[in-house]
Amino acid sequence: MKAACHTALFLLFHLSLCSQQFYVRGEVKDEGGNVLQNVTILQHKTGYVFRSGYTGTFGIVANQQVDTFSFSMEGYITERIFVNADQYVRVKLKSLPASAANSRRDKLSSLTKNLEKEDLRAWYNGDETYASLLENHFIEAKRFSNTGMSLNVDRASYSNIRRFITLNSLVPPDAVRIEEMINYFNLDYNPPEGDKLFKIKTTLSNCPWNPESQLFYINFSSKKLDLDSLPPSHLVFLIDVSGSMDMPNRLPLLKSAFRLLVNNLRDKDSVAIVAYGGVTGVMLNTISGGEKEKILKAIDELEPGGNTPGESGVKLAYSVAKNHFIKDGNNRVILATDGDFNVGMKTEEELDELISRHKESGIYLTCLGVGMGNYKDSKIQTLAKKGNGNFAYLDNFKEAEKVLLKEFTKTLYAVADDVYMNVDFNPEYVKEYRLIGFDNKVGALRDSLSIIEGGEIGSGHSMLALFEIVPTEINKGAIKDNFTDGKLAEINLQYQLPGKSKKLEDQYTCSFNYVPFEKLEKTCHFSAAVAMFGSLLRNSPFLKTMGWNEIVAMAQTSCGKDDLLQKEFVELVQQAKTLYTKVKKKRGG
Repeated sequence: MKAACHTALFLLFHLSLCSQQFYVRGEVKDEGGNVLQNVTILQHKTGYVFRSGYTGTFGIVANQQVDTFSFSMEGYITERIFVNADQYVRVKLKSLPASAANSRRDKLSSLTKNLEKEDLRAWYNGDETYASLLENHFIEAKRFSNTGMSLNVDRASYSNIRRFITLNSLVPPDAVRIEEMINYFNLDYNPPEGDKLFKIKTTLSNCPWNPESQLFYINFSSKKLDLDSLPPSHLVFLIDVSGSMDMPNRLPLLKSAFRLLVNNLRDKDSVAIVAYGGVTGVMLNTISGGEKEKILKAIDELEPGGNTPGESGVKLAYSVAKNHFIKDGNNRVILATDGDFNVGMKTEEELDELISRHKESGIYLTCLGVGMGNYKDSKIQTLAKKGNGNFAYLDNFKEAEKVLLKEFTKTLYAVADDVYMNVDFNPEYVKEYRLIGFDNKVGALRDSLSIIEGGEIGSGHSMLALFEIVPTEINKGAIKDNFTDGKLAEINLQYQLPGKSKKLEDQYTCSFNYVPFEKLEKTCHFSAAVAMFGSLLRNSPFLKTMGWNEIVAMAQTSCGKDDLLQKEFVELVQQAKTLYTKVKKKRGG
């Protein structure tokens, strides 16, 4: 009896310790004593990511008194610190050497020329100060008529949002990249004429969420390549087989995904497989794409186990790609993993340099993410951009089928590199403009040395950029008089052909062709519904007069009858409406 009582008391004591919560408080400053806000704080025990606030301070709830945290920020050396919750934590981050800091600069998604910090200061208001991504605000066209964006083909945001909502979880604002959501659907493809590489189509209409504004559509389409006439490919599958991949939505899903990809390979293509986990090595030496049984057997034999030595895996994969490089061919590493690499700051720099160096030699990088519990600024997404490649998040087999089977040439065959679009608005018609999506990291906007780089565009790709416009009185008068001869904007498209260093430019004039929203094609209505959905998830201050009911209605009426992806979007919006309405009621809002 006594033993039983002692056991019960011990269990109660143990449970009380386990359920006890601790509060870790502290601040982050640089070497000069200046506060550092928006520093990334990784809690090693849980894997959760936090950020320092406006005054450089932070407060984190923990389930144990002592824990290890890492503090990192672009341009600074990462600090890993053992923390005791009883003590106030003072963290000092040291600056990286100038050469290393420059190589690790944040890349901008969009850029308005000559926009100074004083003009940006008004953007940092409210809760947005603590967000990793800062939503673009309105810009006065008379002062800053010229703005531009990097045309990347990443579509991971929508897949990850779908996963959050399917799991009945609220979507973190930083997971919402509206341009990725819109372009997930490859809407309104318009094939370029003749031998032209691109086609641009623009439309001006009224804005469904703000009656005082207009909506400006820029539809960008690339040439569709004929698979049979494409040059040979050498692909290196770089697959994470570490212990964390031992889940149904990770390595098994990737195996299914790569099997789909293999079905598209031709005899003149070649494949090698590199795996990293408990052991890093070449699982399949380079063989012809026609030897499908051998390739599939090697994929099926992959088993998870061990840690995540990402550095050695990447180096080995690029070594294989370099040794079997096909001149004037499609040379690409396809990295598939469940998260960031587990490496130190020095190794991250080496990886960045390695990826960038091979980008110049003509080896592309496609990254496939699986099983991520939350959508952070993943290392693999950063690497995809440095490798002049693309990034997709595979949350289920349907998504794998979309990316690697249905959109095979879009994903793996580039028609142009370093693609950048510049829009110069005519202040006579445009008073103010706001680029929807293409949002930048807070740190990148504050860093005067941040740069913008173009992206890779694949075969048969359709991309949509949306601007919300505040019209001038002349603009309103032109609509009233049905005037269509004016010039709304000039578009300058800059790019390079794959494997070439010469910069090319295309110029497009955007006429003042206004079409009432109700007369637009359904794809325009659908893209507006997606933009509003993303804005609502972000709790955007620019979404006026529109709520869940209006978005659901617009999605339903504009959805393609035979388009399964668009139908799924309608269901997703309905799920989100139910979820967010319940949360609002619980909070008494």
